[in-house]
Amino acid sequence: MTQTKFLQSRLIAECRQNKHKAQLQLYDMYCKAMYNTAYNLVKETAVAEDMMQEAFIKAFQKIASFNEEVSFGAWLKRIVINQCLDWLKKRKLNIAAMDVQDMQIAYEEDWQVDDCITIECIVESINKLPEKYSVILKLFLLEGYDHQEISEILNISEVSSRSQLFRGKNKLKELLKQYNYA
Repeated sequence: MTQTKFLQSRLIAECRQNKHKAQLQLYDMYCKAMYNTAYNLVKETAVAEDMMQEAFIKAFQKIASFNEEVSFGAWLKRIVINQCLDWLKKRKLNIAAMDVQDMQIAYEEDWQVDDCITIECIVESINKLPEKYSVILKLFLLEGYDHQEISEILNISEVSSRSQLFRGKNKLKELLKQYNYA
């Protein structure tokens, strides 16, 4: 076991005993990454900070249920994402559920972006998209979730996830044309 994993396991055990110093150390280890995840979804600094804080509170309250099947970071990230999605839903985020008949065939295509386009340009362009597309694009492209996971997180079908991603990618391509998208 690496020293970092050993430290993390010790901190989790101490958090289960409600030791505040251990909670602070885990917070310090993960706060920046969890803030970035929250900000990618909500696009507002203050809200991202709130979502991150609330997620940590929820995680520490439910730490007894953490069974270490996944890493603590992955478990915490899921809580942050769910916290953000709940906030977005309260703001009336509508992820359109579609019937199979209405859906265009959405397939995983390989598409290339010109080397002159930076990740900042891509993120900026994603942020310009309607939320129903940007949330799925962020979960898929930036956070690395697959369609099954996205469908569970957003409570939509995998077909809807694929279709929204397909449409979102097409809208993103249009926005990237201003950067000489190839």
